Amino acid sequence: MRGLPPRPGDRVLTDPNPLRDVRDRRLPDIPGPCSLVIFGVTGDLATKKLMPAVYDLANRGLLPPGFALVGFARRDWADQDFAQIVHDAVKLHARTEFREEVWQTLSEGIRFVAGDFGDASAFDRLAQVVTDLDRVRGTRGNHAFYLSIPPRFFGDVVQQLKRSGLSATDSGSWRRVVVEKPFGHDLASARVLNRQLDEVFEPSSIFRIDHYLGKETVQNLLALRFANTMFEPIWNANYVDHVQITMAEDIGIGSRAGYYDGIGAARDVMQNHLMQLLALCAMEEPLSFQSRDVRIEKEKVLAGICLPKDLHRHTANGQYAAGWQGGEYVGGYLDEEGIPPDSTTDTFAAVRLEIDTRRWAGVPFYLRTGKRLARRVTELAVMFKRAPHLPFAATDTAELGQNALVVRIQPDEGVTMRFGSKIPGTEMEVRDVNMDFAYGDAFTESSPEAYERLLLDVLRGDPPLFPRHEEVELAWMVLDPVLAAWAEDGRPEQYSAGGWGPSCAAEMIARDGRVWRRP
Repeated sequence: MRGLPPRPGDRVLTDPNPLRDVRDRRLPDIPGPCSLVIFGVTGDLATKKLMPAVYDLANRGLLPPGFALVGFARRDWADQDFAQIVHDAVKLHARTEFREEVWQTLSEGIRFVAGDFGDASAFDRLAQVVTDLDRVRGTRGNHAFYLSIPPRFFGDVVQQLKRSGLSATDSGSWRRVVVEKPFGHDLASARVLNRQLDEVFEPSSIFRIDHYLGKETVQNLLALRFANTMFEPIWNANYVDHVQITMAEDIGIGSRAGYYDGIGAARDVMQNHLMQLLALCAMEEPLSFQSRDVRIEKEKVLAGICLPKDLHRHTANGQYAAGWQGGEYVGGYLDEEGIPPDSTTDTFAAVRLEIDTRRWAGVPFYLRTGKRLARRVTELAVMFKRAPHLPFAATDTAELGQNALVVRIQPDEGVTMRFGSKIPGTEMEVRDVNMDFAYGDAFTESSPEAYERLLLDVLRGDPPLFPRHEEVELAWMVLDPVLAAWAEDGRPEQYSAGGWGPSCAAEMIARDGRVWRRP
């Protein structure tokens, strides 16, 4: 009978997959007692993303009782001053509605420490605040340090964390560090950064944030591939002609001149976001979605990337010039405040890559990103080979293009399938039609912000979406030769704002007999 224990000799059914998560998914997976310490709380990232994400997690009941939020910056603030900053940021940028009772509970754990990154006494005060939180808020020695600061300060901060004892753990407690991209300026600097982090924290306690990996549609790429039997059999060189990965922005650099100049589009976006999307698209099915298994498969892809022999013909870089965008005439990159007139920083980057594996041999992957393009869109498009059309006359399929599966990552998240269908009428005429899946139409719950998922993963110690240092270095090994080739070429090609990039990018893909998609 139901509910009775098995009798001797009864056959007991067990889950055939011992790695399967069998917990009740109706119950939220809440982290244990902990705090989050944010360095650089006055910056845009903290104000627009991190603080609102913390509130949204609290509003959804996903933070533990007694959770604490600590800010560290060079401001003469008391705890209540920082609490007001958080309050204003939450009301302005939070995804969920503001509820006073949630805010009151959260605000009780807000603290602030004034100081700069070289001030040893400030880190000693921070250590005292953390100790007090263990006693007052019950955080039990569990603290995550979020470095929302320029990478050049990472080494200074982690050394101060070590000197002050903030990185040390007692039995059963944890300390974690979170760093934002860019993860270095090139391979050499990335290795220096990795050594600095590894000297202080265990590899499992280092979280490198790539916020694109927290987006629902990026994670849905894994579900699309591995939860369905209809896609995986054709996800290979036998059927795929090529893959295009695009991240286009319709804005310029705004007030980020100090950060952006000298870095450029390739370092800012391609080395991390686009390489990670390529790895998720091309990797083999992992044994599980545990971090180690996913990381192994992504590293295999990145290690198998082959650069074209002629980098000048199969890569492209550009810099936006003045032009019309959205009915407004906008200035060029060299007209932006704080940009030197002789800057050679790229604001557009494109590259053709191949992956030397059995699954993808001979299939080109085209990556492109740029600012001041025609529209804001991020997508991954798998373009399939054309059918031979043997039963059809040439005129029957004159309007038929390539089948495509397009994962729309932003702004209108979803998936589009493009295939051929007969036009109604007496003749056999076939042309392209689209079948759309949109997140907003299929699900009643809105997608959480990427930083909500990523912060929650940090506090839970669940790192499958975070690149490890091996992935970072493999990506730089791909990009460094491209950047060196561009440095030899000199100034990047100018392109008008509001278009789809420089002509050299169109020529690059045209050499292979293909064209860029117009999302």
